[in-house]
Amino acid sequence: MKNRCQWCQNNGEIYINYHDTEWGVPVHDDRHFFEHIVLEGAQAGLSWITILKRRENYRKAFDNFDVKKVANYDEKKIEELVQDAGIIRNRLKIRSAVKNAKIFIEIQKEFGSFDKYFWSFTDGKVVDNKIKTMNDVPATIELSDIISKDMKKRGMSFIGSTIIYAMMQSVGLVNDHEMSCFRYKELKGQK
Repeated sequence: MKNRCQWCQNNGEIYINYHDTEWGVPVHDDRHFFEHIVLEGAQAGLSWITILKRRENYRKAFDNFDVKKVANYDEKKIEELVQDAGIIRNRLKIRSAVKNAKIFIEIQKEFGSFDKYFWSFTDGKVVDNKIKTMNDVPATIELSDIISKDMKKRGMSFIGSTIIYAMMQSVGLVNDHEMSCFRYKELKGQK
């Protein structure tokens, strides 16, 4: 049996699959980044498993996270999403996703891609926090504060430091796999 991070053990196949194949893998795809902005924002105040179970519904509801399509959602589409039982039907979070899509596009124009923007905060390097146990995992770090502040300054919402830190973990900007986890060794040194 593989040794995994404590957080995904005994939490079912969906968590194990997410941990083993995606969590902490460095992302360089703007669609994937936008997906995480929407999903992490939707997760605010909820458990991540709640969002993972609805992920496919989100992909359908949000046009597979096509940022240009989402940026053009009108009131009719927002109301349709509020009625969609397959996603979190929080009007503020849905409106935030639309607003964030518009700002995401502005960032792409300014930096050439969201990927270049997000990774610029670490000069393209993965931050290795050398996590020994779950007790070592912080809710935020100084870097998540900086990124969150910059994104808020640009007008994004539902991107507080805790949400940004969770996103940094998800997209591999930080390697927070426990050092005893088989994925820590596999991902160490990746960019």
